[in-house]
Amino acid sequence: METANQTAAGETLAPLCTVCCCGLINRTLAVIFMVSLAFAIVVGNVVTLTVFMQTRHSRTPQGYLKVSLAIADVIVGVWVVPFSVYTEISLMVTSAPPSWYQGISTGSWQPCMLIGPVFAGCTFVSISTIFLMTMERSVAILRPLHKDTLVTRHRILFLIILSWAGSFLLAMSPLMLSNSFTLEYNECSRMCNYAPLLIRNQLPPDANILLLFPAFDFSLLGGTLAVNILSFTSIRRYSRKRKLLSEGSLGPDTGAGGCAHRPSFSDIKAAKTIGILTFAFTASFSPIAVFVLGNVVGFTWCNFSFLAFWILTGNSCCNVIIYSVRDHRFRKGLTLLFQRDRAQPHSEKS
Repeated sequence: METANQTAAGETLAPLCTVCCCGLINRTLAVIFMVSLAFAIVVGNVVTLTVFMQTRHSRTPQGYLKVSLAIADVIVGVWVVPFSVYTEISLMVTSAPPSWYQGISTGSWQPCMLIGPVFAGCTFVSISTIFLMTMERSVAILRPLHKDTLVTRHRILFLIILSWAGSFLLAMSPLMLSNSFTLEYNECSRMCNYAPLLIRNQLPPDANILLLFPAFDFSLLGGTLAVNILSFTSIRRYSRKRKLLSEGSLGPDTGAGGCAHRPSFSDIKAAKTIGILTFAFTASFSPIAVFVLGNVVGFTWCNFSFLAFWILTGNSCCNVIIYSVRDHRFRKGLTLLFQRDRAQPHSEKS
């Protein structure tokens, strides 16, 4: 994560926010958007977690990965976005900004030192979880006989813990590897971003440390894309041979895909869903990557930074729509949950 308003020797530069992007009307619309987004993120992902906790058939390796992704999204909805809402409302109703705003008071505690790494860490958790989901589905597609042996709950839980630890370690890496960065609330993106400390109005020599973020994400996204292509190639081969078998072009002993054991329909549908999820995350992260690359070489894009950061934040709302609503297990669990809620009041009345 990066900032468009950079800090020079502990002091901020002149504000980049103009009346057109930081006026009262604009801030009001931004707050309405943030509140609506936070509500959608929290409600959608809490429903996902509730279905998982209340239905046993959801407690599969894939289910645990969905829970990991949902928890990361909930943290964004209840921690990161509300802080931006609070800050924007404070700037609207008070004439003076908070004492910690953009390093105005160096002696006060900077909340962004906590909020910023949390947002970055949850972003990395999301992409690493999507990668693990892709690997889990690829085993089900390519090695259906070995799925239960290779993909176990204990291994998935270990990988989830590892992904969370590694993601938050990476989120803190600019502060741990260099003294040339700080975290502050940026008036352009309306979020807590990393800010390089300028030396004589020049970027520090180690400013390219921030390239670790897009390098990590695009490495995992590239690996996820490669695995998805491999899985879809296998699915296409199975589908083609199944079609030939139904037309009588193949012998009855051939079997779909040349194997008596083929992936189930649910495995194939789950693989397609994860493919859509990968595409959505790539589309939402690409603007941030462009923004970070531009900042590292000295460009400042104020209006674009708001779009980039909040498109990425909106992905936390899209995730639950893509991987939950398309999952028949989730729909079945949601139906059972509401039937149980209706049945309980009825039994109390009787």
